[in-house]
Amino acid sequence: MPRMLDVSDEVRAEIGDEEADRLLAGDSAPGGYDCTSCRTPGDPEQERTSTVLFIGDETAVLAFAHSTCLPSQVVQVTEAQLQGAVRSINGDAVAPPTPVQNAQAAPGQAVAQHIVPEQAVLGVTSGLVLIAGELHPALVVEPTVPVAQPGSPGSGDDFLPLLVEQGFMPVTELSTAPSVLHGWSVLLAVGQLHAVLQPHPNGGQPVAWWQAHQPLQVTEGWRAAANKHQQVLMFAAPVGSIGRQPREDLLRDALDRAAANGRLVAAALPLAGL
Repeated sequence: MPRMLDVSDEVRAEIGDEEADRLLAGDSAPGGYDCTSCRTPGDPEQERTSTVLFIGDETAVLAFAHSTCLPSQVVQVTEAQLQGAVRSINGDAVAPPTPVQNAQAAPGQAVAQHIVPEQAVLGVTSGLVLIAGELHPALVVEPTVPVAQPGSPGSGDDFLPLLVEQGFMPVTELSTAPSVLHGWSVLLAVGQLHAVLQPHPNGGQPVAWWQAHQPLQVTEGWRAAANKHQQVLMFAAPVGSIGRQPREDLLRDALDRAAANGRLVAAALPLAGL
């Protein structure tokens, strides 16, 4: 019987009509799979299934996800992220030679691109945030130094205005979850945090705005909340606003203070997974 596969136009454009048609006919689709997002089993003969293509400079991997977890899409990641994810999935088997780049930051830090005029080191903290009685997975991003507008003669901090230009919204209190920022997403690979993706400035495939040199571990509760909501709340604040908080209650207190002082922006970012 025909597989219940969804192959989006952007995936079809990358893999070609012939391969897309073979997938839809069931000739090259798996009999079963582990969902690239929630990591639970799926069956393309019994439930709607999305094709998700992870690509980069040298390798491409076609993965499968429950349609209720992820839509069919193309996600650009780094070669190191892709190879590491495939090794985890295959038990350290050699990754198939089939495209991504190189992350250059330390664990827990990353490089922000396109939003800032020069690459800036960011501190990234994951945690669960209680909003309106429900726990939400969150990322809190804070630069280690002030970020100035391109061409700015002074040494002011324009980190938040630059994010607002991209669609992030100022937060004055954490009473409701921020709205979804379409085009941005958070990449989880094999239960680890790899990158925050943003729209390509020239209209191409999404590119990494933040990416970890080594995948960041997240808690089981954080991952479960992310799979439940299918999105992650990203909060951003200027240098010195949040700091490295050892506990989630202290992180929440710091977020509340930053919001009350007008030093916090946020958005909900959909999940991309491998």
